Amino acid sequence: MVEARELRVDDHPETRDVVHLREQLDTYNVATTGVEDGRELAIFLRDDRGQIMAGLYGHTWGGCLDIRALWVRADSRRRGYGRTLIEAAEREARARGCRQATLETHSFQAPEFYRTLGWEVFGVLDDYPAGHRKYYLRKALG
Repeated sequence: MVEARELRVDDHPETRDVVHLREQLDTYNVATTGVEDGRELAIFLRDDRGQIMAGLYGHTWGGCLDIRALWVRADSRRRGYGRTLIEAAEREARARGCRQATLETHSFQAPEFYRTLGWEVFGVLDDYPAGHRKYYLRKALG
């Protein structure tokens, strides 16, 4: 048995270490479930200079789309780009065989935006961060 030699807290971890951690967890998850269809999903909207105006990042696995990040540049908000990204992600998820989607957002972000697109809140964590709420949302993709 190999003994642990060092416990280190790191608020700036090496990218390769984080990738290794994710790969090991993915390997375990696939070995345990037998579900091997995991794929990343990234969608970007760029301006005429090639700069990112908006983007969405997540992954699909086991019949579910998990959106981890959605962002629209401040000068590009309220133009429908967020909706465009969500709808494109949902279409791609359906094409990948997904039946549902999940995401997380905070009270100071856009919970109402997602509700207008048919997402439902299934959980709330109060005081995260202090004075705010974290919402867990899902949507059936039919």
